[in-house]
Amino acid sequence: MNEGMVIKSTGSWYQVANERNEIFLCTIRGKIRLDKLKLTNPVTVGDKVQFIIEDEMENIGTIIKIHPRQNYVVRQSPRKKHFLHLIASNVDQAFLVVTVVKPMLKQGFIDRFLLMTEPYHIPVHIIFNKSDLYEPEDLETFYFFEEIYTTIGYFVHLTSAGSDADFDTLKSLMAGKTTLIAGQSGVGKSTLVNRIQPELDLRTSDVSDKTEKGKHTTTFAQMYPLDFGGYIIDTPGIKNLSFSNLEVMDVAHNFVEFFRKSAECRFQNCTHRNEPGCAVKVAVDQNEISVYRYSTYLQILEEIEDQNYWERHHI
Repeated sequence: MNEGMVIKSTGSWYQVANERNEIFLCTIRGKIRLDKLKLTNPVTVGDKVQFIIEDEMENIGTIIKIHPRQNYVVRQSPRKKHFLHLIASNVDQAFLVVTVVKPMLKQGFIDRFLLMTEPYHIPVHIIFNKSDLYEPEDLETFYFFEEIYTTIGYFVHLTSAGSDADFDTLKSLMAGKTTLIAGQSGVGKSTLVNRIQPELDLRTSDVSDKTEKGKHTTTFAQMYPLDFGGYIIDTPGIKNLSFSNLEVMDVAHNFVEFFRKSAECRFQNCTHRNEPGCAVKVAVDQNEISVYRYSTYLQILEEIEDQNYWERHHI
C-alpha cells in the first residue's frame, strides 16, 4: 500500500505525491463521501490518501482511502447549488487576498470567506494587495477595515508588488506551514504567489478597465512546496460565495463578535434581527460591532431563507 498527498485536483483525476515526491496520476475507487454531504469532488488538494499503483511505467494509480482530515474548506458549488465543493483540506492557515482598487473592494466577500474558515478555526490573514495604487482616500478605506477585522481577531496586512519587506513578512508567516491562498479574480493573487516563490511563475492577467473584473488565471487548485519550508495551495479566483449548506444559527455562531456578544442576548437562540433584548443589535447601534459586517450577516440570512426547506436539507 502507498501513502501520498493530493497536490492537484483536475476534475476526476488527482495528482498524488508520495514520500519520495514521485507524482502519480490517480482516480478514485467507489464512492468516497465526507460527513454524508453531497460533493462535486470527494477528494481535494491537501488530502492524505492511500493508493495502489495500477501502472508503474506511467505512474497511474487509484485512491482507495482518504485519511481523516484535520480540517477542510468547503463552499456551495457554483454550478450545482444543491452540492458542495471542497476547496482544500489540512491547511494551517489561509491568506485571503483583496484590494481596495482595481478591482474595487467588496467587503462582503471578506465576511463570506471568513464564514467558510471560522467553523474549523482556521487562522486567516487578510492581505490588502496593490497598495502602490492606493490614493490617500484608498488608504483611509484600508485603515478603516483594518481596524474592523483586527478588533475581532483576524490578521490584516498591506502589500505592494514592489516591496521586498512586505513579502519577507508573508514568507516568515508561511514558513513550515500549509497556506491556502484565495481571493477574487484580479486582486493580484498569482502575482503575490510569484513574488513569494518566483520559480512557480504562475500566469497572471490584468484587470479589465471597463468592468474592473479580473480574468481567471488559475484553473484548478494546486499545492506547491516552498523552498523555505511549507506548502502553498493556490486556488482559482472565487466569483461569489453562497451558503445553502448552512442554517441561520450556523451563520450567527460563526460571525465571531456576534457569537461573543450573544451571551448577553435575552434569548439563547437569538438571530439578532427582530428579537427584543438583542445585545448584538445594541452593539451595532453603538458602533461596537461593524454595521458593514451586520449588513452582510443579514444578507446571508435572507439568501438562506429564500431557499426552500428541501433545497437547504437535500444538498
